[in-house]
Amino acid sequence: MECTVSWTGAAGTRSGMGFVAETGSGHVLVMDGAPDAAKPEHGGQNLAPRPMETVLAGTGGCTAYDVVLILRRGRHDIRGCSVKLSAERAAADPKVFTRIHMHFTVTGKGLPASAVERAVALSHEKYCSASAMLAKTAEMTTSYEVLEA
Repeated sequence: MECTVSWTGAAGTRSGMGFVAETGSGHVLVMDGAPDAAKPEHGGQNLAPRPMETVLAGTGGCTAYDVVLILRRGRHDIRGCSVKLSAERAAADPKVFTRIHMHFTVTGKGLPASAVERAVALSHEKYCSASAMLAKTAEMTTSYEVLEA
């Protein structure tokens, strides 16, 4: 897997904190920092997600992918899946995630809660490489709800 991240600041200037990531699969992801009125050279223009927001979003994508795949493999009639991630970070640098809660909302037809619980657990405990990495610094918790389609 490869990725190239490039600063989008103008050549010869020190303005802006925007970055573009070009992934090995040929996709582009834009990231930016928050504006900083006290130190404008340190701040971004708020034009895209923060880098750590993209880490959190990637983790949500990784685990939701697992849950959908596990339920499909179990031949369950899954119609929708979303996961809301709530995270806390350390106060001091390197400001790692210290707590992450993932709440899954899974919609299906006749979908047993036990199957969703199992899929979430398997993703969390075995398959999701992103959450496995973040679990090294963060307390990871999950919850779920099942909605009938």
